[in-house]
Amino acid sequence: MMIKFSAVLLGALVCHSMAFAQPNVKKETVPNGWHLMDQASTGYYGISLDKAYEFLKAKNIKSKTITVAVIDGGIDTTQEDLKAILWKNPKEIPGNGIDDDKNGYVDDVYGWNFLGGKDGRNVKEDSFEGARVYYALKSKYEGKDGTGLTGDEKAEFEMYQRARKAVTGDVNEQEIYMMKQMLPRFITGDSIVQKDLGKAEYNGNDLKNYSPKKMEAIFVKSMMIGISKANDSYDITNTQLISEMNGELRKGEAATTPPQEFRKEIVKDDENDIKDRFYGNNDVMTGTPFHGTHCAGIIGAIRNNNKGVDGVADNVRIMMVRAVPDGDEHDKDVANAIRYAVDNGARIISMSFGKDFSPQKKWVDEAFRYADSKGVLLVKAAGNDNKNVDVEPSYPNPVYADGKGRATNVINVGASGDPKNGGLAAKFSNYGKNEVDIFAPGVGIYSTIPGVSNYGNANGTSMACPVVAGVAALLLEYFPTLTPQQLKQAIEKSAQVPQDKVSQPGTKDMVEFSELARTGGIINAYEAVKYASTLVKAPVKKTVLPKPTFKKAKAA
Repeated sequence: MMIKFSAVLLGALVCHSMAFAQPNVKKETVPNGWHLMDQASTGYYGISLDKAYEFLKAKNIKSKTITVAVIDGGIDTTQEDLKAILWKNPKEIPGNGIDDDKNGYVDDVYGWNFLGGKDGRNVKEDSFEGARVYYALKSKYEGKDGTGLTGDEKAEFEMYQRARKAVTGDVNEQEIYMMKQMLPRFITGDSIVQKDLGKAEYNGNDLKNYSPKKMEAIFVKSMMIGISKANDSYDITNTQLISEMNGELRKGEAATTPPQEFRKEIVKDDENDIKDRFYGNNDVMTGTPFHGTHCAGIIGAIRNNNKGVDGVADNVRIMMVRAVPDGDEHDKDVANAIRYAVDNGARIISMSFGKDFSPQKKWVDEAFRYADSKGVLLVKAAGNDNKNVDVEPSYPNPVYADGKGRATNVINVGASGDPKNGGLAAKFSNYGKNEVDIFAPGVGIYSTIPGVSNYGNANGTSMACPVVAGVAALLLEYFPTLTPQQLKQAIEKSAQVPQDKVSQPGTKDMVEFSELARTGGIINAYEAVKYASTLVKAPVKKTVLPKPTFKKAKAA
């Protein structure tokens, strides 16, 4: 959920046709780690993290280690700023092929991969959920108008109608045509660039001083630099781009062809049975670890070690639960990932993913309820389509499908920026004065990426979500009795409301921030810890009575 390909393609086409003409408006740069800074003292609209730690230090409170689960696409367990803070299952003996703790998952040392097969293979790419819904329901509802349907069938028919429109009515044929032309050229040139640079994965930064001689490699450099400029990030890699393009082509093909069942061929569980839970494998580093590695670093990269970056929380363990492929995640995997995290001790779950359809939402809803019953807070990304999620559905969301209210242990996060890097409201962020709770820094966020000592920038509500998860973990470290609802209260009630109007994402309209989120504000760690401290009752000292001095009377 980090890059939307339409933006990538447009940027590439524009830059290719205009010989990389620079925009007329010069954009200022922000320092690495700006998202942690204090606006009053530095001028950057970060979360005032140092002030939060100063407040906690003055209180002389000791922290408690908190486990934060990251449900994502994988993590690099060798990354220098992460490996010491990765959660390790204390009851599991690594590599012995035995389920030592008898939790149903063999050798789950760092977490679990619900996209793996018992034979060691792993799902990397997957289809668009809208296409899966459309073809699953097509034979049942094609040609019908929904007359007489009630209850679950009515809701199912409405979902089918939305899926049909998404799959067959919103295809940009010109865009698909351009992608089909560009991808083979890119792949051909990519092999040349890999050989020239001596590395299989590279990004825009690697290409700045690269002088290709062959036309195919020149095309790759043009496209990569154009994409980097269009997305304000030179850390997008060649493999990410190829993955994004393939994903968009799969969406385009869905208009006429049923999606391939990527997951079924590898995982081999019964996807229609939520009780069939013990599938997958323990390979959390496979597939696409860029996204999960970046999110994990935002939450808890080791602080003050003079390496790379500082995470938000200073005493956490990161549990990786892999459930997000290159494509749309499956509801069953999301539900089981949440349950796994809860059952294995996570107190905060960070979820930087999302989609437009949720055919088995009731399973996810039950997982939300289960997490709440165990005192676990869920933090999720609002999405990167600059759409109003009050009126356009986005999943997972806290509104229960059975109509019985909504989850109160969920925080939905939009992405903020800085006036120096594009504005306080990120131009790509979803928003909603009812359904988005708070905004957090999500533009130009510097964090850990795959490789022992690699770091880079990324944009998205995917980055804003772990900022909030990190703050929640920080609060819980120092105030461990707080409930999910109290954590949510402390984070939201302390949000900082911008004084000036901001650009509504996707438009040039200037609006109050209260039009974009329930709190009308941006997270602030300092204000949040101050607020959290007021929610904790001081321990009541027991009055110790003196021991009695009288002697028991003898019986007469």
